[in-house]
Amino acid sequence: MWGWLRRTPREIDPTVWQHCCTRAPWLHGLDDARRERLRALSARFLHEKTISPVGELQLAPADGVLLAALCCLPLLELGEIGLRGWSQLIVYPDAFRVQRSHVDAAGVLHEWDDELIGESWDSGPLILSWADIQADIADPHAGYCVAVHEMAHKIDALDGAIDGTPPLPRDWQREWAADFQRAYDAFCDEVDRGRDTLIDPYAAEAPEEFFAVVTEYHFSAPAVLAEAMPTVAAHLRRFYGEPPRMSGTDQRPVPTGGR
Repeated sequence: MWGWLRRTPREIDPTVWQHCCTRAPWLHGLDDARRERLRALSARFLHEKTISPVGELQLAPADGVLLAALCCLPLLELGEIGLRGWSQLIVYPDAFRVQRSHVDAAGVLHEWDDELIGESWDSGPLILSWADIQADIADPHAGYCVAVHEMAHKIDALDGAIDGTPPLPRDWQREWAADFQRAYDAFCDEVDRGRDTLIDPYAAEAPEEFFAVVTEYHFSAPAVLAEAMPTVAAHLRRFYGEPPRMSGTDQRPVPTGGR
């Protein structure tokens, strides 16, 4: 019994939680039952994960609650299983650089630096830019939420393959894979032809990025997603539940072409 008690997360103070929901419109737009479910998931997140600010970034306890809530937003239907397999959230003050390398078919090593606002390591930490989290919150209808994007990668990895298909019952998995592949191929064709798209062109990078980007749109610009890709939007409503009801209307984001 004492072991079970030690594993029980400390409840998030209602006043702190209310302030957190006021800060982020996606959270405020949930109904009471789902917002309370999110509070329990966020408490579990804070109990299990270490939040590590980098450099001179200082995060108040309320900031930690906000980060936990944003990361748990895609887990409202999936539940605590979405927190398995990793233990640390690293938060940079701003975009951060990582060194990449690739050996091409001729055996030549290529090295370069990428500037990122978020990253999800397989069986490792989740990494976010605090400045970009604030920018997402300031423009909640724009189709972007870096915390949700990176958590989509964590969800995708739960079945052992990062391929744009999360763990699903077999029949639904086949239907999902076929519908997403069809939508992804059509979207890549539009991007390759240089046409303007309602969805950020970064979604054409790979099937797993397609899944992560449309997940962002489900929560922050669902009407845009439903217009651009109605079949994909229907799958995401079934998987994540209905998107938050926020004041205002979905704005059509200007594609940036990268993350």
